Amino acid sequence: MLDVCLLGTGGMMPLPYRWLTALMTRFNGSSLLIDCGEGTQVAMKKAGLSSKPIDIMCFTHYHADHISGLPGMLLTMGNAERTEPLTMIGPKGLERVVNALRTIAPELPFEINYIEIEGNEQTFHINGYEIHAFRVNHNVLCYGYTIEIKRAGKFQLEKAMELPIPRNFWGKLQHGECVEYEGVVYTPDMVMGARRKGIKLTYCTDTRPTNSLVEAAEGADLLICEGMYAEPDKLVKAKQYKHMTFYEAAKIAKSAQVKELWLTHFSPSLVHAENYMKDVCAIFPQASLGKDGRTVELKYEEDEL
Repeated sequence: MLDVCLLGTGGMMPLPYRWLTALMTRFNGSSLLIDCGEGTQVAMKKAGLSSKPIDIMCFTHYHADHISGLPGMLLTMGNAERTEPLTMIGPKGLERVVNALRTIAPELPFEINYIEIEGNEQTFHINGYEIHAFRVNHNVLCYGYTIEIKRAGKFQLEKAMELPIPRNFWGKLQHGECVEYEGVVYTPDMVMGARRKGIKLTYCTDTRPTNSLVEAAEGADLLICEGMYAEPDKLVKAKQYKHMTFYEAAKIAKSAQVKELWLTHFSPSLVHAENYMKDVCAIFPQASLGKDGRTVELKYEEDEL
């Protein structure tokens, strides 16, 4: 099960009723934060979440509305007596940008491990997460992220019993390790069934429609995607500033055949967004508006039955 909380849905500037962009996921005791706009800490408190368990931070790009909340977040984590290392993932320049922001948070009781994304896409495996970063089309270097929880097949007891190895080796095979016994190498596929469907979440803001987004989100349980503008006459502005409209996001969701779409990263000028959803749902019926603090538990397929 993957817990998902959309902390902030605003773009450009915080509003009294809309925090800036941030998303938190939780899996197996590990928390992952994507972006950290101004006010993210307050949004977390309102959602009943703590910053201390955050092991991974991913940044889409370095515009202020996506990273300006970071110095305060780091100070809070340090004051909570955190000592475990923190991993940060982001576009080229990550360490330079974070160190500049840390002018007001120079001393922390934990180490920061920086991973700068190479090329148009890169995949990382950390704490049970498979994190796939993919480049999108904004006016600065920007990436979206797909978070997957992969799931192995079921342990096949009958197959294991047929192997001429002691039972104490079964656990290693079940956890993906190869075993050598009496000169013979045994592999996990000898005792495991076909891989089962896992959980897939794609998060993307600040981009024009791209094939990379469609490919990365293919078959996702949930796509959280920017819809900067809803008004039909804002398409020209969306193209100028490299953002998307509600309707373009809906077409992305349809093309990627995702289960559900949450719109986010709304323009400060956007009011009564709900008035535009009828036309959005005509394109992709499973579309809805993201809201600050909106949560969902993404479950394994068989757990939903």
